[in-house]
Amino acid sequence: MEKVFKIDGMSCQHCVMAVKKEISKLNVESLDVKIGEAKVRFNEINIKPEDIKKSITDAGYIVVE
Repeated sequence: MEKVFKIDGMSCQHCVMAVKKEISKLNVESLDVKIGEAKVRFNEINIKPEDIKKSITDAGYIVVE
């Protein structure tokens, strides 16, 4: 599954790296993080969208629904 998560509160490359670091802990298939969004490809059997959302909030940012 591939999903784009819109993220509020990101303003620089440090923000991008912080989000990338947290999501990478989930062992996703692919990850592209830009300011304001993260495009994530993951195996939905092992990882749920809620897990990715939690990683983003753990990094200090807000997922926009």
